[in-house]
Amino acid sequence: MALSARFYLACLLTLFGLGLGREISAQVLRRPVPDKLIVLTFDDAAVSHATFVAPLLKKYGFGGTFFVCEFREPPFSDKTKYMTWAQIQGLHRQGFEVASHTLSHQHVNKMNRAQLGAELDSIEARCRAWRIPRPVTFAYPGYDTAPTATALLPERGYQFARAGGGRAYAPTQDNPMLLPSFSISGTDTAKVFNAIRQAHDGRVVILTGHGVPDVAHDWVTTPPALFEQYLKYLHDHRYHVIALRDLARYVNVPEALRTLPPRYENLK
Repeated sequence: MALSARFYLACLLTLFGLGLGREISAQVLRRPVPDKLIVLTFDDAAVSHATFVAPLLKKYGFGGTFFVCEFREPPFSDKTKYMTWAQIQGLHRQGFEVASHTLSHQHVNKMNRAQLGAELDSIEARCRAWRIPRPVTFAYPGYDTAPTATALLPERGYQFARAGGGRAYAPTQDNPMLLPSFSISGTDTAKVFNAIRQAHDGRVVILTGHGVPDVAHDWVTTPPALFEQYLKYLHDHRYHVIALRDLARYVNVPEALRTLPPRYENLK
């Protein structure tokens, strides 16, 4: 049976708790996904990640992933807006995940394979120079995805790649290179709390933040008071908050890549 046909049949059977759906679920999952599992991610190397976000995460005992890049505009050299590499190294030393957002925030659908490889090389070289582990997760700049990336990233040893889309991640349905997430930017608290509450019945909620606040790109800022409100809610309601790399505890990545075809829709 062709892989795509097998996948769609599995989805139908899963709805009824039958045969092939159960088989694929058992192969893709290393262990059951618990309710209230949240992944926190932060993009763009905003300086507030080091000065505000990381201390709060430590306060509440939460994990998190910081997707770093070196923006061209406003320039990464402006340290009133972006972290230094010493601060990024500090995130790693505190136990957080440092991961790849390309070097220059280039959208993957505008690059060929060699160009994307060069962008990955550059961030990996920065990490190596600062004694930060080689990234194993990736975030798509602008939430733009492309087959070039979903093919190259696993070859380079990446386990998960995060996009957008405003929906929960279903490990038995979503390819590991195309994880959906919810944005926490702005002031719509109802949207964020509604997203958080979707972490049940095998679904994982991945939250995407930028600066808290974001002084480089104010249209994606999260007000600090609201961010702390979200963390307090997660803590008080006993959510388990992890970094993106930690999903490998639950997901058999090679099997998920083999079994679950990429679906590029609904990821912006």
